[in-house]
Amino acid sequence: MQIDIEQRSTAAPQFRNDTLQQSLAHWNRERLSPQFPADDWPQHFEHEAQMRYLETSFLEELRAEVIDRAREAPADVDGFVAWFEDLKETGPGQGDPLFPWLAESANEVQLRWFFEQEAAGEAGFDDLVAYTQVKLPVSAKLELARNYWDEMGRGNVRGMHGPMLNDLAQTLGVEPTIEHTVWESLALANAMTGMATNRGFAWHSVGALGVIELTAPGRSAMVAKGLRRIGLSDRERRYFDLHAVLDVKHSEDWNREALRPLVAEDPRRATAMAEGALMRLMCGERCFARYRAILWG
Repeated sequence: MQIDIEQRSTAAPQFRNDTLQQSLAHWNRERLSPQFPADDWPQHFEHEAQMRYLETSFLEELRAEVIDRAREAPADVDGFVAWFEDLKETGPGQGDPLFPWLAESANEVQLRWFFEQEAAGEAGFDDLVAYTQVKLPVSAKLELARNYWDEMGRGNVRGMHGPMLNDLAQTLGVEPTIEHTVWESLALANAMTGMATNRGFAWHSVGALGVIELTAPGRSAMVAKGLRRIGLSDRERRYFDLHAVLDVKHSEDWNREALRPLVAEDPRRATAMAEGALMRLMCGERCFARYRAILWG
């Protein structure tokens, strides 16, 4: 069934709740895990179809919220990249007061809770990049490949970003679970996974991943500062320290090697990438507001 994006823009939100976001999160965790053929494959694919419909409905609900602003993105290369880079200052959730507070004031319990929410909602940047790069044009594909190689520690297991995150979870003594994670964090991960795995949202995923590289360094630096303040060592903080520096270069490369050639080849992609970037930032903005409501409440 085709979803009318203009009709959805006036409909009440359907996906801002624990039940649906937890359902999508469990489905994503299961379907992306390596498995064996299903014995009950007719029932398996019926369930898959239902969940795919839910996922696309969710993505279209998010898309309806940003479609007007995304239409403002220029379709020429220079104009689009300038508009995209300006999201670092003007995008949803930028400059949120949560992060200076985490850097300067949050105690160990509060920082642990924040990290638990972020870790549970982590979709795995390496896997998202891997899914997104399938059949992309050469320049963008190569840039995503270089980014993926960095995520993989350039072949060194101790440099892999995923295990660094897991090590930090062990250091902080947290065990992230879907059931104990606010729906806003789950929604962010579900949106990123949906865009990366649904080829109808491939250009959206390029924009969403690119805007993470653009906006994450400043937030990572403030989280690292908070972790340093409560006594974590350089090694224990390495995940956030690394992203505070490395993602700056990633963003420059992404904008030059992925965004520019993609828009030059087909200007329609500018709108899709703008929508994806805004969808990602809007999900983040909701996370930050919910975190503040709990941590400051």
